[in-house]
Amino acid sequence: MVSPSDPGSFLKTYFTPIVLAWMAMAVVTFVVLQFVTAPFGRHARSGWGPMVRNKWGWMWMELPSFVLILAALLWGSKVNPVTWCIGGLWLLHYFNRVFIFPFRIKSGEKLMPVTIVGSAIFFNLMNAGLNGYFLAELSDYSGDWFSSWQFMLGLPLFLIGMGINIWADERLMNLRKPGETGYVIPRGGLFNIISAPNLFGETVEWTGFAILAWNLPAASFAIWTFANLVPRAKEHHRFYLERFADYPRHRKRIFPFVY
Repeated sequence: MVSPSDPGSFLKTYFTPIVLAWMAMAVVTFVVLQFVTAPFGRHARSGWGPMVRNKWGWMWMELPSFVLILAALLWGSKVNPVTWCIGGLWLLHYFNRVFIFPFRIKSGEKLMPVTIVGSAIFFNLMNAGLNGYFLAELSDYSGDWFSSWQFMLGLPLFLIGMGINIWADERLMNLRKPGETGYVIPRGGLFNIISAPNLFGETVEWTGFAILAWNLPAASFAIWTFANLVPRAKEHHRFYLERFADYPRHRKRIFPFVY
């Protein structure tokens, strides 16, 4: 019988059921987010408890994802060049999200609820914990993984998605002229056909990661990304339609020409 007092043995024995349960939570979250809008960013509102500045909230809630994967790569028993490459792509994304993005957003003086920060920290501890543990202790990648169809398909998707995400964030951060406040209709590139290219890019990015890593925790992250960002994009689209009478009605929410 496996004892929970032996974390390593317990995790190895029950790892798959834990990840499947985590995936099921993503499905439940997707349903809940059809009726509840997370109160941060343009959807921030009072009534959710104490508040913290946006830039510090973003940094602290994303930090666990960077630290846990780095720790897994540094001290894992199954680490090799393939796991370093997979984990390195993860670290590349989160280096931006932790150390660059929060300090560049122009809404850094705005506030977000501590409850949002706390729930995001819990998510990132779980998500990075499962992915990091798999890479560090359960993976069995060999050097020929770099020539596998999964890696050769997933890597371009990941890089394209990350590029779209960063480009769209940059465009959004520079919409206002110096001294301007309020929201502006974003235009140009993918913004001409969808309301949330930044969220579309992140969805493509982590779908690519799930393909190139080809393991259950990576798939769970892709499912969670969809569950969180598709409802978020729907709310962004509704926000624009309600605020701007001239907002282009032909734009889709997140997936070009589809939704």
